[in-house]
Amino acid sequence: MTKKKKHQVVEKNQPPERGWKQKVIAFLREAGIIIGAFLILNNFVIASFLVPTGSMEDEVITGDLLFVNKFIYGGTSPRNIPFTNVRLPWFRIPGIRDVERGDVIVFVFPGNRDEAEPDEFTFYLKRCVGLPGDTVQVIDRVLYVNGQRFPMPRNMRFSFKRNLHSSQEDERIFPPGAAWNEDYYGPVVVPRKGMTIPLSPENFAAWEVFIKREGHEVRLRGGEVTVDGKPTTEYVVERDYLFGMGDHRDNSLDSRYWGFIPEENLVGTPLIVYWSWDTHLPLYDIFAKLGSVRLNRIGTIIK
Repeated sequence: MTKKKKHQVVEKNQPPERGWKQKVIAFLREAGIIIGAFLILNNFVIASFLVPTGSMEDEVITGDLLFVNKFIYGGTSPRNIPFTNVRLPWFRIPGIRDVERGDVIVFVFPGNRDEAEPDEFTFYLKRCVGLPGDTVQVIDRVLYVNGQRFPMPRNMRFSFKRNLHSSQEDERIFPPGAAWNEDYYGPVVVPRKGMTIPLSPENFAAWEVFIKREGHEVRLRGGEVTVDGKPTTEYVVERDYLFGMGDHRDNSLDSRYWGFIPEENLVGTPLIVYWSWDTHLPLYDIFAKLGSVRLNRIGTIIK
């Protein structure tokens, strides 16, 4: 009797099974690629933005989630450590075009009127109505730019009727000391790079914070203005600026209240509403939250 030998079939091309260390390394590598791709897209191409207030109603409304085109003006590297106010050195890649009058813009908030540095890092959404060098003025609620009536946005509105007069001053208005209000504002020239601003004790309060935001020390001593310790009667602007206003004019804290927007603070322009619901409802109230979804807003193009 002959014994038959059992032969084992071995697949020569089958790779050896990876150990747990190799699996962890492979997972981290793949996760790193995904995170890296997300960061590149989020910083340089397109990002998400939640509308926090009603200052731009009815173009966008509170609770709208928007896709923001960052590539159009040139995307930037991260400006801060996520979820903190810690600023980072950053750079911008070239964009497709410059910002234009009438663009809806997302930008880094430059700070309240009397703040050289904002308390927190946050994004704002407004309509750009003034470019560097433009003259902006509001007369009886009507906006004029360079002496021409500014085209009314399609959804611009006022909350209520009122009769503010040009003689009524609002102490909150920008710049400090201006005898204006939100319905009778200016004229004011939007600063542009290279523009010379006369300085004197009389207009020191109006330009103090502006100059500090450009990184200089400015003081008024004994009737004399000094910049970086040197007496001067003028200041040369180092950056380009924009003037932004909300479409919901009576419900908008904008450049009329906190001043000019550095053009370098531009983030992008919103494209479309991809989701919208009531952000005041808590997530744990899931049925009410889902019931607040505004299907009619989804797909709205921002203009």
